[in-house]
Amino acid sequence: MIEVRSARPEDGDTLGDIHAAAWEASHAPFFEPEFAAHAVQSRRTRWHERIAEGTRTILLAELDGRPMALSALLPSPTRPGLAEIFSFYCHPDGWGSGVAAALMTETLRHLDDNGFARVHLWTLRDTPQSRRFYTKCGFIESGAERAFDYGGGNRLNQVEYERAC
Repeated sequence: MIEVRSARPEDGDTLGDIHAAAWEASHAPFFEPEFAAHAVQSRRTRWHERIAEGTRTILLAELDGRPMALSALLPSPTRPGLAEIFSFYCHPDGWGSGVAAALMTETLRHLDDNGFARVHLWTLRDTPQSRRFYTKCGFIESGAERAFDYGGGNRLNQVEYERAC
């Protein structure tokens, strides 16, 4: 059974565990081991602050009672009138289970309910798994690309996807 709900203050560690595990599997191989290890650790600790800020909506998906995926969304800071999915991560244990697709469906419903007609997101250019997922969810490439700095000058190329809510 999949349940999607708004994240609560006490979910900070859980969100951090999901983000760290997913980022380690999908992003860490592109970086030097020392940088990657530090980046994974930093993802474990940032979610309490993000929840407390209250500047974005954070949704948490559970599969059979186990938290597995998160989405963080907000009005786009670069595309007026659009929403942006700022973070979308599924724990590797949940890959292929349908939990990420259920979370995306709920994320899009939430955006539509809040008056957004369109949404965009950025994902790594060189991660075919995430790009296939977004395409299956109805996103299309906008044609925009950027080099994103993950810290310390460690840049990776990202592509933008968008769709109607």
